[in-house]
Amino acid sequence: MITVIGNLKGGSGKSTITFNLALWLIREGKDVLAYDLDPQCTLSDVVQVRKEEHYEPALTVYNRYQKPQQKQSIEDIEVLIDVGTANMNGMKNAISRADRIVIPVPPSQADIWSTQRFLYMIASTIKKDQPVEVVAFINRADTHVSIRESDEAEEALRTLPGIRVLSVRLCQRTTYRRSFSEGLAVFELDVISKASAEFEEFARCLYPA
Repeated sequence: MITVIGNLKGGSGKSTITFNLALWLIREGKDVLAYDLDPQCTLSDVVQVRKEEHYEPALTVYNRYQKPQQKQSIEDIEVLIDVGTANMNGMKNAISRADRIVIPVPPSQADIWSTQRFLYMIASTIKKDQPVEVVAFINRADTHVSIRESDEAEEALRTLPGIRVLSVRLCQRTTYRRSFSEGLAVFELDVISKASAEFEEFARCLYPA
């Protein structure tokens, strides 16, 4: 399956999600191909940190100029593509090949508007016979129960046509930033953390057993 993690807006957490999801899939025994098509190369940077620290399992990320030597059918591989609008041609090409598009949406009105525009772009880019699933979820959600922005953003997302909105959220937690800076997935840094538990639930929503 080809899964594109994308958003029109920067700062939505695409690279963090792609990195953690790739390592989660490897942990689950899946073969993974990860692509970093964003000129900022954040995913490539964190994988370089992981390589320098000699963490296992190893994760290889390819860019737009590299082509992996495939020894098996693409149907047997989980493909993850991290891409943003800084590489618009790459984004449209990835969308046109995607089986699924995952949209992380921070809880703000600006991000809801951006998601709406992204949905228009997806609709105009996918092929007529392309059975693509579009999934959105609240990323960097508020952790304090009295703050309503995340609830309001999720409610707004559910009014947008053509998407499946996950009920699971990823919260704004220090563990994500710390683990990412060290080249580790959240569940590698602290397996019993809240971030690890919520990411496990998120990943299982995308890849049910």
